[in-house]
Amino acid sequence: MEVSLWMWGTFSALVLAILAFDLGLFHKEHKIITEKEALKLSAFYVALAMLFAGWVFWYFGNDKGLEFLTGYVIEWSLSLDNIFVIALIFSAFAVPPQYQHRVLFWGILGALVMRLVMIVAGSALIMEFRWIVYVFGAFLIFTGAKMLFVDDGPAKVEENWVVRLVRKRFPVTEGYEQEKFWVRRNGVLFVTPLFLALIMVEITDLVFAVDSIPAIFAITTDPFIVYTSNVFAILGLRALYFALAGVIRRFKYLKIGLALVLVVVGVKMVMVDIWKMPTVLALGITVTLIGGSILYSLYKTRDQGQIRPSV
Repeated sequence: MEVSLWMWGTFSALVLAILAFDLGLFHKEHKIITEKEALKLSAFYVALAMLFAGWVFWYFGNDKGLEFLTGYVIEWSLSLDNIFVIALIFSAFAVPPQYQHRVLFWGILGALVMRLVMIVAGSALIMEFRWIVYVFGAFLIFTGAKMLFVDDGPAKVEENWVVRLVRKRFPVTEGYEQEKFWVRRNGVLFVTPLFLALIMVEITDLVFAVDSIPAIFAITTDPFIVYTSNVFAILGLRALYFALAGVIRRFKYLKIGLALVLVVVGVKMVMVDIWKMPTVLALGITVTLIGGSILYSLYKTRDQGQIRPSV
């Protein structure tokens, strides 16, 4: 599918306008975002994605519309796992609730740039080396199997080698300097714990993108569909975090659903020259696995109530 430069430019301008509107209108004052506000914002981003999906159906046809919807659902589902790690990062660095949205805003902005680079590179590789589809597929199957059978245990984000490198290169303030990522004292540049948290959020998204981008390439190799579905899933990540922060730890069996989705899309890639799984079937399997794992988790933990992540 050929997409003109003006269409790429218009979409990019739209995304920047949404981000500016979000930060400038909703969060220009540093306040704690309530679950009610987050749910409304999450609904707004989902509705926006569905409106865009409707435009894709109308402009490009049913096949591309289904590819966008399936890619969006896969990316949105995988972002749920990302929320677990974000909660761990905020807890490890004791990020004050009123500054968490700032970290996520800039983290998402960086994620959009990183994913664009990875998608362009991935598309170029697939076009140049067709066999790399099998590599992506095998990687997804391996990743899904590892999620099912290997428990890595809680990560110690403060000991990440990038964080250690930053601490070695720059002095770090003892506490938070309001919403600032860095401050200058007596001519010396200090970074704040908020900046360390931002670094970890960016690293986390990079790690998750290594799984999610090959997964959507199983659905389509169209760079525009891949990127737009990624963008809409990422745009809603910040609101989704605040909406689900109180119950995310109850999603005990979500990891199983995510792992099975990765295995399914991996098999789809590996078998692409033998049997091409219909996009609508892939969409149905993804919704069933993710929705089922969430509902089963909530049912099994119905007596636990809400557990707020420590901040």
